[in-house]
Amino acid sequence: MPAFARWAMYVGVAILFAIACAFLSNWQFSRNAERSEQLQLVADNYDAPAVALGDLLAPGADLTPSDEWRPVRLEGQYLADEQLLVRNRAHGGSAAYEQLVPFRLTDGRVFLVDRGWLPPGNRQADPDEIPAPPSGNVVVEVRLRPGEAAPTSGRTAEAGQVPTINLGLVAAQTGPLEQGAYGLLMSESPAPATAPLPIDPPSNDPGPYLSYAIQWILFAVMGFGFITYVIINERKLRREEADDDELPESVPSAATSAATPDRRRVDPVALHRSRKRPKDRDADDEDALLDAR
Repeated sequence: MPAFARWAMYVGVAILFAIACAFLSNWQFSRNAERSEQLQLVADNYDAPAVALGDLLAPGADLTPSDEWRPVRLEGQYLADEQLLVRNRAHGGSAAYEQLVPFRLTDGRVFLVDRGWLPPGNRQADPDEIPAPPSGNVVVEVRLRPGEAAPTSGRTAEAGQVPTINLGLVAAQTGPLEQGAYGLLMSESPAPATAPLPIDPPSNDPGPYLSYAIQWILFAVMGFGFITYVIINERKLRREEADDDELPESVPSAATSAATPDRRRVDPVALHRSRKRPKDRDADDEDALLDAR
């Protein structure tokens, strides 16, 4: 594959990776925005002055999302005989319970009140004691919450218990009640001798969504940086290979030249002998002349 085509493929992969990172980053930004809205809603409503329930929730109406966590005041009587427990509620690292008691308002409506949570028993899963709500006419202040979804797994609970605070499931055991919202107990007047433990306030943790969003952006940048590094490194290797191909043939070293004898080099011994031969022949001639005399 030609280098340009291969590099174009690398860049295409980096672009696809960046698109995926952008999608995931935008998703995390959206979740962070939602979490910020939730925290702002709690900050605005949690400690607001209590108002009458009718001011925020009309009979049969659904809770307006902006009114979640708003304190409201109820006047009427608890229907203690119809109380339920919500099981498997996480509190203090254990699977606890929450006490649900219907409350009949002076206008005849029945509104569900979550009085708080109860730890599991010492020898059994069910609480050792379930505090009774105040009898007679009571003034109650609660914070409004929307009902929870029914379990998607279809799990059920034994009689007198529910798996979630789904107002339809609760009404199936207690009878008709308001389906638009339920209330988390703030105070009761008169106060009972014993009461469940109060529900913990909502967490103010913004969550990791913003940091995750930034991380996905950095991953996209790192993807382009990695592809750039690969292309630059590949071009460098190609230049080095091209330079190696242009080098001339290597010249034999001095050691190689010394090890290879030159055929034209004269042997010193032979040269010495060749130089002595004429001198020896002259001496022989002189000896012959003297013998002749």
